[in-house]
Amino acid sequence: MADMNTLLKDKIAEAQQIVYAYLPAVEGYQRTCLEAMEYSVHSPGKRIRPILMLETYRMFGGTSKVIEPFMAALEFIHSYSLVHDDLPAMDNDDYRRGQLTTHKKYGESMGILAGDALLNYAYEVAAGAFELVLEDESVSPFHVAKSLQILGKKAGIYGMVGGQVVDVEKEGQSLDLATIDFIYRLKTGALLECAMMIGATLANASDKDVHIMEEIATKVGIAFQIQDDILDITSTTEVLGKPVGSDEKNNKETYASKVGIEKAKEEVQRLTDEAIALMDGLDYKNDFLRELLIWMIHREK
Repeated sequence: MADMNTLLKDKIAEAQQIVYAYLPAVEGYQRTCLEAMEYSVHSPGKRIRPILMLETYRMFGGTSKVIEPFMAALEFIHSYSLVHDDLPAMDNDDYRRGQLTTHKKYGESMGILAGDALLNYAYEVAAGAFELVLEDESVSPFHVAKSLQILGKKAGIYGMVGGQVVDVEKEGQSLDLATIDFIYRLKTGALLECAMMIGATLANASDKDVHIMEEIATKVGIAFQIQDDILDITSTTEVLGKPVGSDEKNNKETYASKVGIEKAKEEVQRLTDEAIALMDGLDYKNDFLRELLIWMIHREK
């Protein structure tokens, strides 16, 4: 297989082309909000979630365009969550990935509205997948409906938002490992689970295989976040691409600060091994997806 960074560059370009195609036109009286939505989605990123969804879909034999509105919807939801994370009431960040955060560029009120608009528009776009049922007999309306249910649950109070709730509520407090695990599973893992579950569901995978993809994504999500904790302690701003030591500065307890760097690394490796073992046990294969999961967990930035 070619170098992961080279392969990923092509996959990012493919995912971005799909996602950007679903952005609404910047026009009309509400154009400022529409512009802020576009600005937020165009923020530099690796488009990991839509890529995971597409590659899982392909692994299970999916070929229809029905996956595309769901790829866009998930990226819109991820983008809205970052816009709201950056707000003064939350993390109060001025920059994200080297550019002004949405609320710093457009104002706090418009930042809130742009996030709200992206979340609502995500479901509008995803629901549009039902139109493909009329055009392509391979597209199951049941699986489209099931995917919408997954999208709502994993993005909501029993998913990403639920993780955020506990993270905010417990800020500055001493946390036990069970609480840290809960936050990581929901705040970080839920949208990865969403991506891989929808990819499998829309490709008509069995309920058993959809559940296995959820398990894989859960383990990858937790390992991904623990690795992030480790890098915040051990990396440099130049390598990481963002300020290091922010967890300690904000008095935020993490898995790594709780158990130490070495045990945290051991946990990352354990979760990686378990996730890849589950992948290798499937009857379906996607070498790029397998390597992407490993790369995500063991990244240096």
